[in-house]
Amino acid sequence: MSLIRPMARRGLSRLTLALALALALGLAAIAPALAAPPSDADINRLLAASRAQSMLDTMLPQIEAMQRQQFQQVAQQRQLDATQQAQLQRIEQRTSQTVRQALSWKELRPMYVDLYKQTFSKEDVLAMAEFYESSAGQSLLDKTPALMQNVMVAIQAKMQPLFVDLQKDLEAIVNEPAPAAAPARK
Repeated sequence: MSLIRPMARRGLSRLTLALALALALGLAAIAPALAAPPSDADINRLLAASRAQSMLDTMLPQIEAMQRQQFQQVAQQRQLDATQQAQLQRIEQRTSQTVRQALSWKELRPMYVDLYKQTFSKEDVLAMAEFYESSAGQSLLDKTPALMQNVMVAIQAKMQPLFVDLQKDLEAIVNEPAPAAAPARK
């Protein structure tokens, strides 16, 4: 009888250990879902520190320039009379106003707040805000436009030889004589 009790205790302690381990693993798995959501104030702090509004404001002229280019291409592809040109101009202006309004900070800020709430915990948002408020974060924000410009230049330089090869291939295809038509069988 004395042998059974220590074995039972060991079995019970192993069972207790296994249950505790399972509970700990289960809690660890759901902990991210239980993490505190960030408040609007937390997200607004991050958006201010990361200069989200000014980044959006610098993107708008680029988007408008692309839009103008598309309208110019439409006008160049067709022979438009004066009335049609005026209509196209009005459509371009109306489209520009619509895009500017749809992409305004007033319209997009609530979307940013909702998306940040869905994506990040309070801890994440506060850590990012602290980073962007730091000198390293401000330096990153200051240097990112130059970095992106340098990346674009480097990509263009890397792609240039590929475009030369592509141009040669296209010329070879265009200058290739058409195959002779096979005689019709009777």
